[in-house]
Amino acid sequence: MKDTQVLQLAGTNVHIAGEGSQTLVFIHGWPDSYRLWDATVAGLQDRFRCVRFSLPGFDLTQQPQAPSLAAVTSHIKAIVDAVSPDAPVTLVLHDWGCTFGYEFMGRHPERVARAVAVDIGNHNHGAYLRSLTGAQKGAIFQYQAWLALAWVTGRFVSARIGNWMTRYMARRTGCKTPASELHWQKNYPYAMLWFGLKGGFKGGVRVNPLCPFLYIYGERKPFMFHSPDWLTQRSALPHNQVQGFATGHWVMLERPAEFTACVRNWLSQ
Repeated sequence: MKDTQVLQLAGTNVHIAGEGSQTLVFIHGWPDSYRLWDATVAGLQDRFRCVRFSLPGFDLTQQPQAPSLAAVTSHIKAIVDAVSPDAPVTLVLHDWGCTFGYEFMGRHPERVARAVAVDIGNHNHGAYLRSLTGAQKGAIFQYQAWLALAWVTGRFVSARIGNWMTRYMARRTGCKTPASELHWQKNYPYAMLWFGLKGGFKGGVRVNPLCPFLYIYGERKPFMFHSPDWLTQRSALPHNQVQGFATGHWVMLERPAEFTACVRNWLSQ
């Protein structure tokens, strides 16, 4: 990234590129870091101010941690308030970044002007579970419970085994992250989900974006992370857009140019 500024905010390295009047805050998911958005930011920084950071527990230069849902939400708010104290921001989210981002949007709607979410939709709606077949539910449980166990193994038994379990599942799911960055500590959201770590997601906000919303998803997956009716409902609302790509889960890595163009066009409307 050209002319990237790195600030220490809320104990986190926050990377800022671009000087546009609109601030975009990017939040990644498993098992990535702020580097997930390299190509996207490169294609947007000429017009938008792009802010990135690694989620708590995902920065391998720091000690492993497993924050609560409230703690992650407060962490995001501290960064948003620091980088854009006088105006709401646009969130750009992927994977667990969607889950935490939706929570932030629900708790602090006044701080979010627009949102772009990638591949995770109404994950905590009953309609989503009802849209899945038994085989799809089994496949989801298999990979998520495995990663939850990998966190427990890495934390309490062996970091080496926990890392191996993480890398094994990353290969199975088509993950693009380099093996050196696949670490057991990044699996804590799965331990929150399946084992109730730090209170889990109990009491989490129901996914219902009220701001202008762009939803992008990969079409080539064994199961989706949204229900079909949710796509219809989202696309029917003013200023919203739904866009599928012929990719897997990591749309921004598999189709970087097309992904960035889609986001840029929508943001420019």
